[in-house]
Amino acid sequence: MAGLKKRTGIQKAAWAAVVMIVLMGGGAFLSQRLAHSPPIRAEEGQERKAAIAELRAVELNDRRQWISLRGENRENPVLLFLAGGPGGTQMAAVRHALSALEEDFVVVNWDQPGAGKSYNAAPIQSLTVETYIDDGAALTSYLCQTFNKEKIYLVGESWGSALGIILAAENPERYHAFMGTGQMVAFLETEKLDYEKSLELAQARGDEGKVEKLRKNGPPPYYGEDVTWKSAEYLGDLGDAMNQNPEVENPGYHTFRDIFSPEYGAFDKVNYLRGIVDTFNQVYPQLYDTDLREDYPKLEVPVYFLTGRHDLNAPTALVEDYAARLEAPHKEIIWFEHSGHSPWINESSRFVEVVRGVAAAWP
Repeated sequence: MAGLKKRTGIQKAAWAAVVMIVLMGGGAFLSQRLAHSPPIRAEEGQERKAAIAELRAVELNDRRQWISLRGENRENPVLLFLAGGPGGTQMAAVRHALSALEEDFVVVNWDQPGAGKSYNAAPIQSLTVETYIDDGAALTSYLCQTFNKEKIYLVGESWGSALGIILAAENPERYHAFMGTGQMVAFLETEKLDYEKSLELAQARGDEGKVEKLRKNGPPPYYGEDVTWKSAEYLGDLGDAMNQNPEVENPGYHTFRDIFSPEYGAFDKVNYLRGIVDTFNQVYPQLYDTDLREDYPKLEVPVYFLTGRHDLNAPTALVEDYAARLEAPHKEIIWFEHSGHSPWINESSRFVEVVRGVAAAWP
């Protein structure tokens, strides 16, 4: 009898575990179905009839990817925001930081292949820089057709700033103007400078542990399975330095707020983190040979660099050098005196006003 009771108890526990797994799996799938972009409401709380606020799956070169579309009036100009990474998703972050732009634009955020909601758009090992260039061009064409526009505005952040330069160079007829922030210029040179700066800071504060880790890894370039983690040793250190700089306003990312935003279902939340690790590891080494000064010295669209004075991740000297060499209908560095690598977060109100000014200058 005791044995029977024991087996019965085990069976009940097993069934309970199965039920729990089913419920959790069902909840995860349901959360994916319920993911959404919050509605845009008028002051009295009613939804704006002309507004657009949605997540949309799009086929770009036979790869299923996700975009968010947000604006108070769907007839407004279109602004495409290119997230950093590769592998980063900033749908929620941009909605929180730059919601004021929704008054003037249809703001489009694109989860690029290998990032967030588009993590499974293609096998990670198949991703190349050309994947992003091709899909970015296809998305631009889709947006122009969907919203009946000849041109759109383009904002690129960090890695997205380099991608934006390339898209503007290859498809100038599609863009009113390009705005780069946290502008990347020469990838390998940037990584070497970042490594040396982190080593310098660690030595200055007597952090022998960090010095030892950096010296053990050696300076970039890095290849293989540990690119992300080796890069994080100095990039994270520089991020901390910017966050602790009293001259930088509103420092840091709101990762937990963003990852638990309604744009992301349960699987998206996992892929939010997987993209930062896996996709960066796959794609970033392919960028070491990219130097915009040599590769894209001339553009046929107006170019603005919205640059944080205290940016340690993307050395400002390289931005100044590129701006001095660049040929374009208009080129300008706009300094954000209280920003690090992310002026769109650190000084979001001013960032919005600058973007509005650029759009007014190049309608």
